[in-house]
Amino acid sequence: MARIIGGIGTSHVPTIGVAYDKGRQEDPVWAPLFEGYKPVAGWLAEKKPDVLVFFYNDHATTLFFDLYPTFALGIGERFPVADEGAGLRGLPDIRGNVDFQAHIGESLVNDEFDMAFFQNKPIDHGIASPLPLLWPHDPDWPGTVVPIAINVLQYPLPTAKRCYRLGQAVRRAIESYPEDLSVVVVGTGGLSHQIHGERTGFNNTDWDMEFLERFRDDPEALTELRHADYVRLGGAESVEQIMWLAMRGALGPAIEEVHRNYYLMTTTAMTVVAYEERGASAALHAATAQHEAA
Repeated sequence: MARIIGGIGTSHVPTIGVAYDKGRQEDPVWAPLFEGYKPVAGWLAEKKPDVLVFFYNDHATTLFFDLYPTFALGIGERFPVADEGAGLRGLPDIRGNVDFQAHIGESLVNDEFDMAFFQNKPIDHGIASPLPLLWPHDPDWPGTVVPIAINVLQYPLPTAKRCYRLGQAVRRAIESYPEDLSVVVVGTGGLSHQIHGERTGFNNTDWDMEFLERFRDDPEALTELRHADYVRLGGAESVEQIMWLAMRGALGPAIEEVHRNYYLMTTTAMTVVAYEERGASAALHAATAQHEAA
């Protein structure tokens, strides 16, 4: 059967994609961010997952406020990368596995999640900004993606607990798929940031660190927080952290954080964190050590 081999939490700041496309990986301002992804990319290259399941949000690129679903799953063999105003990116279309996506969709509906579904729609920076930092793409991506969009833009939003339960249901769906696939679940967004209003530019590193500790050790406590709590602690846009909780729900109860990079140089606290279920983390530890030695 299919199985989950790990999880990744990552910011999805659009300027990451712009900096990547402009070749600014060695720029002193950007290098600490790009360096932080290399151990995770090395671990993915070692583990060779067949699929990345992304919990992300669309930024009114494909989904619009006249009909913005709470949860939407993409089904298709290919998804174009959206042009968000900086021009078409030099990335191939994101690959999909229709049979696996359809299985997850049917399983979620039978698990009483009222899903929306989309096909042939562009994917914006919610996935496309971190993806080339995690996977190579020349001439094509090494595996497929299951895009699961979560509404964190237009209130009422799903609760943190509902997102966590969604992740648990996705795990059940994955483990009921009969084909032998290895899967990594990815939660995107955050951490602390606010990009509008009186608190524009707000960050809270203390809360970011607390969130990451509780996320690893006591995620159920985070599911009890209201949207207003996330906004108060981390800024209006940090409510995106509920998408990380969907990823956390798809992992087992006991996980180990095997890599963390936190970099605050713009309005968003940019982060990449990798997890494995306890006792299965030797490969990423080795990748991290090898990178640091180099």
